[in-house]
Amino acid sequence: MDTRTRIVDAAATLFYVNGVGSTTLDAVRTASGASGAQLDQHFPDKTALIHAVIDVQSRAVLAREEGRLAEVRTLAGLRRWRDALIESNTRQDGSYGCALGAMSTELSDKDERSRTALAQAFGDWQQLLVDTLVRLRDLGILAAEVDPLKLGTGLLAALQGGYVLAQNARNSRPMADALDMALDRIGSFSERRPTATGGVARAGETTSRGL
Repeated sequence: MDTRTRIVDAAATLFYVNGVGSTTLDAVRTASGASGAQLDQHFPDKTALIHAVIDVQSRAVLAREEGRLAEVRTLAGLRRWRDALIESNTRQDGSYGCALGAMSTELSDKDERSRTALAQAFGDWQQLLVDTLVRLRDLGILAAEVDPLKLGTGLLAALQGGYVLAQNARNSRPMADALDMALDRIGSFSERRPTATGGVARAGETTSRGL
Protein backbone atom coordinates (compact mmCIF):
# COMPACT_ATOMS: atom_id res chain seq x y z
CA MET A 1 0.00 0.00 0.00
CA ASP A 2 1.46 3.36 -0.99
CA THR A 3 1.86 6.25 1.44
CA ARG A 4 -1.05 8.31 0.12
CA THR A 5 -3.44 5.37 0.43
CA ARG A 6 -2.27 4.69 3.98
CA ILE A 7 -2.87 8.31 4.93
CA VAL A 8 -6.36 8.42 3.40
CA ASP A 9 -7.36 5.08 4.93
CA ALA A 10 -6.17 6.17 8.37
CA ALA A 11 -7.98 9.49 8.07
CA ALA A 12 -11.18 7.75 6.92
CA THR A 13 -11.16 5.52 10.01
CA LEU A 14 -10.43 8.40 12.37
CA PHE A 15 -13.06 10.65 10.78
CA TYR A 16 -15.62 7.86 11.11
CA VAL A 17 -14.86 6.97 14.71
CA ASN A 18 -13.89 10.36 16.17
CA GLY A 19 -15.42 12.83 13.74
CA VAL A 20 -13.76 15.15 11.24
CA GLY A 21 -13.50 18.10 13.61
CA SER A 22 -11.93 16.08 16.39
CA THR A 23 -9.29 14.47 14.19
CA THR A 24 -5.97 16.30 13.90
CA LEU A 25 -3.39 15.93 11.18
CA ASP A 26 -0.96 14.72 13.82
CA ALA A 27 -3.36 11.91 14.70
CA VAL A 28 -3.61 10.96 11.02
CA ARG A 29 0.16 11.03 10.67
CA THR A 30 0.61 8.75 13.68
CA ALA A 31 -2.11 6.32 12.62
CA SER A 32 -0.82 6.07 9.05
CA GLY A 33 2.84 5.77 9.98
CA ALA A 34 3.67 8.61 7.61
CA SER A 35 6.17 11.35 8.33
CA GLY A 36 5.18 15.00 8.52
CA ALA A 37 6.96 15.60 5.21
CA GLN A 38 5.06 12.79 3.53
CA LEU A 39 1.74 14.09 4.82
CA ASP A 40 2.54 17.60 3.56
CA GLN A 41 3.63 16.21 0.20
CA HIS A 42 0.28 14.57 -0.46
CA PHE A 43 -2.04 16.91 1.42
CA PRO A 44 -1.10 20.56 1.93
CA ASP A 45 -3.91 21.04 4.45
CA LYS A 46 -6.68 19.19 6.26
CA THR A 47 -9.30 20.30 3.73
CA ALA A 48 -7.47 18.53 0.92
CA LEU A 49 -7.38 15.38 3.04
CA ILE A 50 -11.09 15.67 3.79
CA HIS A 51 -11.89 15.85 0.08
CA ALA A 52 -9.79 12.75 -0.57
CA VAL A 53 -11.56 10.84 2.20
CA ILE A 54 -14.99 11.82 0.86
CA ASP A 55 -14.00 10.49 -2.54
CA VAL A 56 -12.72 7.18 -1.16
CA GLN A 57 -15.62 6.67 1.25
CA SER A 58 -18.18 7.53 -1.42
CA ARG A 59 -16.73 5.04 -3.87
CA ALA A 60 -16.58 2.34 -1.18
CA VAL A 61 -20.16 2.82 0.00
CA LEU A 62 -21.54 3.00 -3.52
CA ALA A 63 -19.61 -0.10 -4.62
CA ARG A 64 -20.98 -2.00 -1.64
CA GLU A 65 -24.53 -0.88 -2.27
CA GLU A 66 -24.35 -1.50 -6.00
CA GLY A 67 -23.15 -5.04 -5.35
CA ARG A 68 -25.95 -5.78 -2.90
CA LEU A 69 -28.77 -4.12 -4.80
CA ALA A 70 -27.81 -5.60 -8.17
CA GLU A 71 -28.88 -8.99 -6.81
CA VAL A 72 -32.36 -7.85 -5.76
CA ARG A 73 -35.10 -9.40 -7.88
CA THR A 74 -37.82 -9.85 -5.24
CA LEU A 75 -39.19 -8.10 -2.17
CA ALA A 76 -37.46 -10.79 -0.13
CA GLY A 77 -34.21 -9.73 -1.79
CA LEU A 78 -34.87 -6.16 -0.68
CA ARG A 79 -35.34 -7.49 2.86
CA ARG A 80 -31.99 -9.24 2.63
CA TRP A 81 -30.41 -5.92 1.66
CA ARG A 82 -31.99 -4.46 4.80
CA ASP A 83 -30.75 -7.38 6.90
CA ALA A 84 -27.15 -6.89 5.74
CA LEU A 85 -27.24 -3.22 6.77
CA ILE A 86 -28.73 -4.04 10.17
CA GLU A 87 -26.23 -6.82 10.78
CA SER A 88 -23.33 -4.48 10.08
CA ASN A 89 -24.78 -1.79 12.32
CA THR A 90 -25.46 -4.30 15.10
CA ARG A 91 -21.83 -5.44 15.14
CA GLN A 92 -20.85 -1.94 16.29
CA ASP A 93 -23.81 -1.53 18.66
CA GLY A 94 -25.36 1.14 16.46
CA SER A 95 -22.36 3.41 16.94
CA TYR A 96 -20.85 5.89 14.47
CA GLY A 97 -23.72 5.89 11.95
CA CYS A 98 -23.22 6.15 8.20
CA ALA A 99 -19.75 7.22 7.06
CA LEU A 100 -21.21 9.58 4.46
CA GLY A 101 -24.01 10.82 6.69
CA ALA A 102 -21.62 11.64 9.52
CA MET A 103 -19.39 13.69 7.23
CA SER A 104 -22.40 15.43 5.72
CA THR A 105 -23.58 16.55 9.15
CA GLU A 106 -20.19 18.01 9.98
CA LEU A 107 -19.18 19.48 6.66
CA SER A 108 -22.12 20.46 4.47
CA ASP A 109 -22.62 23.88 6.07
CA LYS A 110 -18.89 24.62 6.22
CA ASP A 111 -17.36 23.58 2.92
CA GLU A 112 -19.23 23.82 -0.37
CA ARG A 113 -16.95 21.40 -2.17
CA SER A 114 -17.56 18.77 0.50
CA ARG A 115 -21.30 19.42 0.40
CA THR A 116 -21.39 19.06 -3.37
CA ALA A 117 -19.38 15.84 -3.35
CA LEU A 118 -21.53 14.31 -0.62
CA ALA A 119 -24.73 15.42 -2.36
CA GLN A 120 -23.52 13.62 -5.48
CA ALA A 121 -22.80 10.48 -3.48
CA PHE A 122 -26.24 10.51 -1.90
CA GLY A 123 -27.77 11.17 -5.29
CA ASP A 124 -25.97 8.15 -6.72
CA TRP A 125 -27.08 6.03 -3.73
CA GLN A 126 -30.65 7.16 -4.22
CA GLN A 127 -30.44 6.26 -7.90
CA LEU A 128 -29.29 2.73 -7.04
CA LEU A 129 -32.41 2.32 -4.90
CA VAL A 130 -34.62 3.83 -7.59
CA ASP A 131 -33.11 1.52 -10.22
CA THR A 132 -33.81 -1.44 -7.94
CA LEU A 133 -37.45 -0.45 -7.54
CA VAL A 134 -37.79 0.11 -11.28
CA ARG A 135 -36.43 -3.41 -11.81
CA LEU A 136 -39.00 -4.81 -9.38
CA ARG A 137 -41.74 -2.94 -11.20
CA ASP A 138 -40.54 -4.17 -14.58
CA LEU A 139 -40.45 -7.74 -13.26
CA GLY A 140 -44.07 -7.41 -12.16
CA ILE A 141 -43.20 -7.55 -8.46
CA LEU A 142 -44.46 -4.01 -7.92
CA ALA A 143 -47.50 -2.46 -9.54
CA ALA A 144 -47.07 -0.40 -12.69
CA GLU A 145 -48.31 2.80 -11.02
CA VAL A 146 -45.62 2.96 -8.33
CA ASP A 147 -43.35 5.99 -8.17
CA PRO A 148 -39.81 4.53 -7.80
CA LEU A 149 -38.28 7.96 -7.26
CA LYS A 150 -40.60 8.78 -4.36
CA LEU A 151 -40.24 5.35 -2.77
CA GLY A 152 -36.45 5.33 -3.27
CA THR A 153 -36.14 8.74 -1.66
CA GLY A 154 -38.21 7.59 1.30
CA LEU A 155 -36.15 4.43 1.66
CA LEU A 156 -32.87 6.33 1.71
CA ALA A 157 -34.30 8.85 4.18
CA ALA A 158 -35.43 6.00 6.45
CA LEU A 159 -31.97 4.46 6.26
CA GLN A 160 -30.14 7.68 7.09
CA GLY A 161 -32.55 8.61 9.86
CA GLY A 162 -32.26 5.09 11.20
CA TYR A 163 -28.48 5.43 11.34
CA VAL A 164 -28.81 8.59 13.45
CA LEU A 165 -31.34 7.05 15.86
CA ALA A 166 -29.25 3.89 16.22
CA GLN A 167 -26.16 5.96 16.92
CA ASN A 168 -27.88 7.84 19.73
CA ALA A 169 -29.51 4.71 21.16
CA ARG A 170 -26.34 2.62 20.80
CA ASN A 171 -28.69 0.00 19.42
CA SER A 172 -29.64 -0.94 15.85
CA ARG A 173 -33.33 -1.46 16.70
CA PRO A 174 -34.47 2.07 15.67
CA MET A 175 -32.70 1.64 12.33
CA ALA A 176 -34.39 -1.72 11.81
CA ASP A 177 -37.78 -0.23 12.62
CA ALA A 178 -37.29 2.72 10.26
CA LEU A 179 -36.29 0.44 7.38
CA ASP A 180 -39.14 -1.95 8.13
CA MET A 181 -41.65 0.88 7.90
CA ALA A 182 -40.23 1.97 4.54
CA LEU A 183 -40.16 -1.59 3.20
CA ASP A 184 -43.71 -2.21 4.41
CA ARG A 185 -44.77 0.83 2.39
CA ILE A 186 -43.01 -0.51 -0.68
CA GLY A 187 -44.55 -3.91 -0.08
CA SER A 188 -48.01 -2.35 -0.07
CA PHE A 189 -47.50 -1.83 -3.81
CA SER A 190 -46.84 -5.51 -4.40
CA GLU A 191 -48.60 -6.64 -7.57
CA ARG A 192 -50.23 -9.50 -5.68
CA ARG A 193 -50.57 -9.54 -1.89
CA PRO A 194 -52.63 -11.43 0.70
CA THR A 195 -55.87 -9.88 1.98
CA ALA A 196 -57.44 -10.14 5.41
CA THR A 197 -59.85 -12.80 4.13
CA GLY A 198 -57.07 -15.01 2.83
CA GLY A 199 -57.53 -14.13 -0.84
CA VAL A 200 -55.21 -12.13 -3.04
CA ALA A 201 -55.66 -8.50 -4.01
CA ARG A 202 -53.88 -6.68 -6.81
CA ALA A 203 -51.89 -3.62 -5.84
CA GLY A 204 -54.07 -0.54 -5.62
CA GLU A 205 -57.20 -2.51 -4.77
CA THR A 206 -58.87 -2.39 -1.35
CA THR A 207 -60.89 -5.03 0.41
CA SER A 208 -64.27 -4.52 2.03
CA ARG A 209 -62.40 -3.88 5.30
CA GLY A 210 -60.41 -1.05 3.72
CA LEU A 211 -57.03 -2.79 3.90
